[in-house]
Amino acid sequence: MGVNTRIMPRDFNYLEPKTKKEALNRLKEYDNIKILAGGTDLIVKLKTGADSKVDYLMNIKEISALNYIRYENDQVLIGACTPLSTIERNELIIEKLPALCEAIQTMAAIAVRNMGTVGGNICNSSPAGDTIPPLTAYGAKLVLERIGGVKVIPISDFITGAGKNILGKDELLSEIVVPVPALQTGVAFIKKSRVKSDISKINTAVYIERDGDRVKGCKIVLGSVAATVIRIKKAEESLNGQRIDRASVSEAARIVSEEIKPIDDNRSTVEYRKAISRVIIADAIIAAWQRSGGVIDG
Repeated sequence: MGVNTRIMPRDFNYLEPKTKKEALNRLKEYDNIKILAGGTDLIVKLKTGADSKVDYLMNIKEISALNYIRYENDQVLIGACTPLSTIERNELIIEKLPALCEAIQTMAAIAVRNMGTVGGNICNSSPAGDTIPPLTAYGAKLVLERIGGVKVIPISDFITGAGKNILGKDELLSEIVVPVPALQTGVAFIKKSRVKSDISKINTAVYIERDGDRVKGCKIVLGSVAATVIRIKKAEESLNGQRIDRASVSEAARIVSEEIKPIDDNRSTVEYRKAISRVIIADAIIAAWQRSGGVIDG
């Protein structure tokens, strides 16, 4: 017998705090509480029984203090409950963080992007989460709050496994802080999926900082090839200090294909992910280099 995904299999108490302080107090007060920041993933899990330990469901999406995009001190500040569709259409994001905009545009249907939030995508902590590679490439930091304390950590330290992260029981992700890339820097995002709006078979974000005709700094980030989003530092090292030409791009892509250890699942195979990684990495490196103002040799 199939699962009825139109009903909840169990009862829970519904909370809708109006302020961030009230939300933090509820997190401290109650056990088995789940945060609803958009619900595009959580509601499915609740309906299918995949997430059964829920006594309280707390909707934080209407808290205005968690929904904003601001520019301060060469950083873009994004409230955790900012809808994905708001981010993709925001002129500041389009200008300063185009790879994040590109990633969101590949995610699901517009109705889902209207509901989903950037904080929800991060806290869902899926290896295929499309906002996570570009945010990692940009060097984003997460602001985690609890009653009596705030801590700021790199996004790369937040996710510990598939669907797992370090968010404490009484903590709330309140803000994403993204440094604006320096001049002569380019970042690109590419995703492969069964159809445009589907979950990624594989995705990547590449960050390149240019010094004249050579690579000054590089990050190569991949999703859907491990339990978490990962950087391929051996491939990054192969590009650092080098001119970008067809040979150096091909070598970096080869290293990525050999270094990743993906799995077979219902979306793709190991063989496909390894083969397509060489293609999308090469394309992303070239796109990031050109966005930095560089010219491809050879």
